[in-house]
Amino acid sequence: MKILGIESSCDETAVGIVCDDAPRILAHALASQENAHRPYGGVVPEIAARAHLAKIDDLVRQALAEASLTLADIDGIAATCGPGLIGGVMVGAMMGKAMAAVTEKPFIAVNHLEAHGLSIRLSEDVPFPYLLLLISGGHCQLLWVKGVGAYELLGASLDDAVGECFDKSAKLLGLGYPGGVLIEKAAKEGNPNAIPLPRPLIGRKGCDFSFSGLKTAVRLAVEAQEKPLTSSFIADMAASLEQTIAAILQDRAENALSLLETRGDKPAALVAAGGVAANLAIRQALTSCAARHKLPFLAPPPALCTDNGLMIAWAGLERLRLGLSDPLDTRARPRWPLAPKQLGEFPDE
Repeated sequence: MKILGIESSCDETAVGIVCDDAPRILAHALASQENAHRPYGGVVPEIAARAHLAKIDDLVRQALAEASLTLADIDGIAATCGPGLIGGVMVGAMMGKAMAAVTEKPFIAVNHLEAHGLSIRLSEDVPFPYLLLLISGGHCQLLWVKGVGAYELLGASLDDAVGECFDKSAKLLGLGYPGGVLIEKAAKEGNPNAIPLPRPLIGRKGCDFSFSGLKTAVRLAVEAQEKPLTSSFIADMAASLEQTIAAILQDRAENALSLLETRGDKPAALVAAGGVAANLAIRQALTSCAARHKLPFLAPPPALCTDNGLMIAWAGLERLRLGLSDPLDTRARPRWPLAPKQLGEFPDE
């Protein structure tokens, strides 16, 4: 089975083709929009949507050529249908629906969060169930993954996502965009114990997160410095922030694993996915957490942590081989919760 997947939910236009036999990855084409958004310090939805529209056709052709396939060889078309910036989501969804209609192939409407959550099964043979820490620019959740389409939300951010905290802090430090990558780079030159920062909810019961207070603390510390900021302060703040976030994520994951043990649930692994999961310090903290519970820690390769077409194709493959597909009038959604509603979640609309 060969599935073509389209991702356009934010600022990456990507097309991937995967197979359910080795080799699983057949092709991947991606167009980054970093240069277009860098002057604004973040993603501008209108610019993103126009860039998706300009690139999507060529990327489909590029991916098919790389895999030495035609659309006739593809068994199904998957596309992100939410959540995300609605203009971009619509571009990818309409492209996918058009190809499915013309070729009379199944269309699979993929939840972007599910694609992140299942991406580990593209790179590793991990069985269900597993504990998933989904950490990205727009989401921070702990999910009990029982199977395709079967998710239980154990905890979520009550305010900001962890990736947003990285991005906004990078902007305050004058590092630019994308923030997470630049914070990690600057942190290598800094002292992680130099600047004390709050660690919201650490040591408390539950699996929820909070990052708005941490973001405010970074802003206040920056405002207290003389301008321009010194390179040593920037490096120390980056390192301190990175260590603080790693400690928060580790603490919340510990609580989730303890909760599962209390319930008698046995995860196959602790899995991290999403763009922030590419951070090495966070991976190290979560590896230690998993080891204390005698579990492996798994995360996709960094290229599969950030938004990509392969994870959409793989989620489509996982769903299609269970007989799941979607009608062509499936709507694009700016919000699409993966699990039952919890404080901080929006309704399915």
